[in-house]
Amino acid sequence: MRKIYGVNASPFVRKVRVALAEKGLDYEMEPVMPFGQSEEYMKISPLGKIPTYQEDDFIVPDSSVIIHYLEQTNPEPPLYPADPRECARALFLEEYGDTALVNAAAAVFVQRVVNPKIKGEPTDEDAVKKTLEEDLPPLFDYLESQLTEGASTILASGFTVADIAIGSPFVNLSHGGEQIDAGRWPKLAKYVDGLFERASFKSLIEEEREFFAAA
Repeated sequence: MRKIYGVNASPFVRKVRVALAEKGLDYEMEPVMPFGQSEEYMKISPLGKIPTYQEDDFIVPDSSVIIHYLEQTNPEPPLYPADPRECARALFLEEYGDTALVNAAAAVFVQRVVNPKIKGEPTDEDAVKKTLEEDLPPLFDYLESQLTEGASTILASGFTVADIAIGSPFVNLSHGGEQIDAGRWPKLAKYVDGLFERASFKSLIEEEREFFAAA
């Protein structure tokens, strides 16, 4: 049985879970927080990050590596474009989602969700305001420039790992009470709304909202 080590609401755990859902693959969750890992967990994830993937006696960490492995072992439906140039674009957009977009979204998510609901600490709304006004707009501007009018995927080749990596941080922003200004970024707002309605994303979003509502 496949196993994912991690927890709900991690954008990287969500990436892998969406990929598994898209490929129709069953798995079990093994709860591991994104901080304070045990020595035992560090043995299978030397960088101390989540998620880590296990399949029988095979274990590998890192969401991007895991999804690439899933693609190699379960190629249908494909999550990477066949065309080399489109594949290169998908890989860059995955990196864009995993770094700049995740970091900015996390700043809001931590302040609005993790601090008050999990750590019992107050929200620093000044920090949230800075992220919303200074950090996120240029990231949104770039994504808006990459989308065609009415596109449901960021690449013309269809749904790929790029959509998974970009969509995942937006879920965290949503949990933090923020949504895209459709007046300023109309293509991006429509695109993200469409991702949230996709079955692989929608079921996880509902699961996570129930978790935070009960927290």
